[in-house]
Amino acid sequence: MPARRKARKRALDVLYQSDIRDLPPAEVLASYLEHLERPHPEHMGYAIFLIDGVAGHLSRIDEVISTYAEGWSLERMPVVDRNLARIAVYELLHVDEIDDAVAITEAVELARQMSTDDSPRFLNGVLGRIAEYATR
Repeated sequence: MPARRKARKRALDVLYQSDIRDLPPAEVLASYLEHLERPHPEHMGYAIFLIDGVAGHLSRIDEVISTYAEGWSLERMPVVDRNLARIAVYELLHVDEIDDAVAITEAVELARQMSTDDSPRFLNGVLGRIAEYATR
């Protein structure tokens, strides 16, 4: 698994726990890092960057997702999908060195591995609309 995909997976782990436990991402991340092998894997730097970025821009990210997820509220989305979308939208809006297609493909691939059968297509559609309209 490529390093950035591993980082996204770890970011998803933390954001998922934060979401279902209704705890701040920073608190969940601190606990996660305490239990992680030492030295931390190199990709943890990018995972932390993603977690901090999503947490710092969460209201705007959720607003963008809600706007483009036609017929779906954030609360109705599977928790995995919601957090994969948050990571991808953060990358789409705030990480210039990541191509839009890469951010979308990574979210879709992780959804294929970790979520429902419909999740990859759903995320691809929502994130494609966001990339087309919100990042202009």
